[in-house]
Amino acid sequence: MAKITLDNLAHSYLPNPSGEADYALKELNHDWADGEAYALLGSSGCGKSTLLNIISGLLHPSQGRILFDGNDVTHAPTAARNIAQVFQFPVVYDTMTVRDNLAFPLRNRGANPTYIAQRVNQIAAMIGMEDRLGQKARGLTADAKQKISLGRGMVREDVNALLFDEPLTVIDPHMKWELRTQLKALHHEFGHTMIYVTHDQTEALTFADKVVVMYDGRVVQIGTPQELFERPAHTFVGYFIGSPGMNLFDATIDGATATIANTSVDLGAGYAAAGQLQVGVRPEFIQLSTDGSGIPAQIKRVEDVGRHKIVRLEVNGQNIAAIANEGASIPADANHITFDPKGINVYANDWRVAPAAEAA
Repeated sequence: MAKITLDNLAHSYLPNPSGEADYALKELNHDWADGEAYALLGSSGCGKSTLLNIISGLLHPSQGRILFDGNDVTHAPTAARNIAQVFQFPVVYDTMTVRDNLAFPLRNRGANPTYIAQRVNQIAAMIGMEDRLGQKARGLTADAKQKISLGRGMVREDVNALLFDEPLTVIDPHMKWELRTQLKALHHEFGHTMIYVTHDQTEALTFADKVVVMYDGRVVQIGTPQELFERPAHTFVGYFIGSPGMNLFDATIDGATATIANTSVDLGAGYAAAGQLQVGVRPEFIQLSTDGSGIPAQIKRVEDVGRHKIVRLEVNGQNIAAIANEGASIPADANHITFDPKGINVYANDWRVAPAAEAA
């Protein structure tokens, strides 16, 4: 296990980058704690795999350093970093049996045969392949091969870090849930530093201790699932985390009062903010009103998704969403919305502004 430090790190695929826009990975300075499980989350092209490949040594950064436990490994080859990496598509030895595929990393390092057998059986049980250990990998399905890749990545207990690059893409949905649960159990048991790349918020939020949200080559927030949900540091985090994502309303703000769609809204706290201002409210914190109080809104449709109802509304020409409990009735005459103050966030130029009490 290792603490991973990103020191002034940035990368461009262009030979002579001339500005920030030329960088696929913009400057990063972060410490990732020894033994924690991190998920790198973001949409395609945001820099997740670039960062993972720099950490693993498959890519050399344009600037900055990578340190493992304070040791500079920026120029060290992958083999010298003592990491295990599992890729998006399965990488297995087709002519070997499942058992030999799983055992290969341990045999390659001269591990004791008794330990190898015990560890292979343990990992095979974890990935649900105990009954196929003697089968050649060649005839297996893509998801079975990916399970072997996952197992081979997890078989070593002494690695500095385990890196996963969208490893469940080819796994069937039911097995995805099981494998995520097993990966989390493995982390709790052995305390490996784990970094898991995904564009799927469910995978990230159910796997990681801390989620690293990336947008346009930049880390915009690192936090627990609860922090990302309650206090998104950037409008992208609010949009990307949650289903539906956060509603954003253009606003003018004067202290503890916002004006949205020509309506005054109590923010519940004072703000000193300038720039392009928006109020962010998740659907869970929006209530329908029938007494004329709040912001004028028109219900467009109601979607019953089983656990709750999603109410689609239009506010001043903008489509927004509210969430109502499954058993709640939706009044036909509801034509305004109000906000629960504890669910309000304020943004200036896409970045969250702390209320006066929080900033003090």
